[in-house]
Amino acid sequence: MTHHVILGAGPAGVIAAETIRKHAPHDRITVIGDENEAPYSRMAIPYLLIGKVGEEGTHLRHTAGHFEALNIKVLRGVRAKQLDSANRSIGLSDGNTLHFDKLLIATGSSPATPPIPGIDGPGVHSCWTLADARAIANLAKPGAKVLQMGAGFIGCIIMESLQQRGVELSVVEMGDRMVPRMMGPTAGGMIKDWCQKKGVKVFTGARVEAIERGDGAEPGLLGKIAQVVGIGSSTASNGKMQVRLSTGDRLEADLVISATGVKPNIGFLENSGVRCLVGVLTDEHLQTNVPGIYAAGDCAEAFDKVSGKTIVSAIQPNAAEQARVAALNMVGQSAELKGVTQINVLDTLGMISTSFGNWEGLPGGEHVELTDEKSGRHLSLQFKDDLMVGCNSVGWTDHVGVMRGLVEGQVHLGEWKDTLMADPTKLMDAYLASAQGQGQWSGAADDRRR
Repeated sequence: MTHHVILGAGPAGVIAAETIRKHAPHDRITVIGDENEAPYSRMAIPYLLIGKVGEEGTHLRHTAGHFEALNIKVLRGVRAKQLDSANRSIGLSDGNTLHFDKLLIATGSSPATPPIPGIDGPGVHSCWTLADARAIANLAKPGAKVLQMGAGFIGCIIMESLQQRGVELSVVEMGDRMVPRMMGPTAGGMIKDWCQKKGVKVFTGARVEAIERGDGAEPGLLGKIAQVVGIGSSTASNGKMQVRLSTGDRLEADLVISATGVKPNIGFLENSGVRCLVGVLTDEHLQTNVPGIYAAGDCAEAFDKVSGKTIVSAIQPNAAEQARVAALNMVGQSAELKGVTQINVLDTLGMISTSFGNWEGLPGGEHVELTDEKSGRHLSLQFKDDLMVGCNSVGWTDHVGVMRGLVEGQVHLGEWKDTLMADPTKLMDAYLASAQGQGQWSGAADDRRR
């Protein structure tokens, strides 16, 4: 009996386990989760914070006894400490060793916490786990002063939930614009302007230099003087934190949220023989360089046909598809990943923005932009020859599916490329004329020929 071990109880781990069970009804399956929670989705946490769902609403599966009924063993509160590829075993944090025949690494990612004095003290949280959500809900009361570090994709989603809780919100972003890894200067600037009109204070091109408290934990200069002379400081008197920025600003905060990015959980793979770059490097079957060991989700680095390189794309649709492909190969069915989806559709306080593919463009390529700041609309298209390789949009919800189809389908536009260069709003016409003429998806046609 083959023993499949899955490291990670997030969406990738759960989908992989269920896929294996469907195709291998008698194989042994063990899922290892590092939290003492039922398997849940991190993407549901903002909805928890604004009260749209309860904690049960974040759970990936809602039927009582779901995993037991499928004979899937789920270990909670345990993490992998070391992988011994040669002996096909995993050393666990509880001191036990688990042996496997096939292994899926779906350990996800963790917040990348910047080295800031005071960041490890009370009142500072990531918004990553259910435990984080409980702590944030306790502090983010109406009127509370909240400072958020980071205005990337995840940060903007968190920001939405915080604003709906009625807090006084300030956001600090090191980049020169909001969502700098997803949006160009014009688009990022428009999102910043929109947020400020909605009452959010936004500091771009800035970083937090220190988080100071007057309670003796990481005291600032005023706190140290107060301790020496025996009087209360401004922070000591009201219990709030003082956050010092590189701009010279000092902001008062009841709660600081760190949303400065994530990093794959792959440290336990050191000296394992499994090859890693940014994430766990995989082939088109999601198999690593070690036969029988696979990876999926936020920790996996897979080939992206649009950019022509391997990337870690930490979004849930990728996790789900990678898990499915990996699981099929683990049970002996040949399946290939068709590509890594680089899509981001973001709702920032009601402003919809999108980013697809190589939104920054490629060397030797061409691009066209159309901006109407008065109406809050911006469209940027990137081309390489007659392929649309990437795009950005703000306030442009008409043709989101078409933009994705043109980029991911690698549709040859022919003369329609020139039409779009002259008028980028002709996306639907270009798609219908070009994609349908190539069997709707040029990528699908290529796949059928293989």
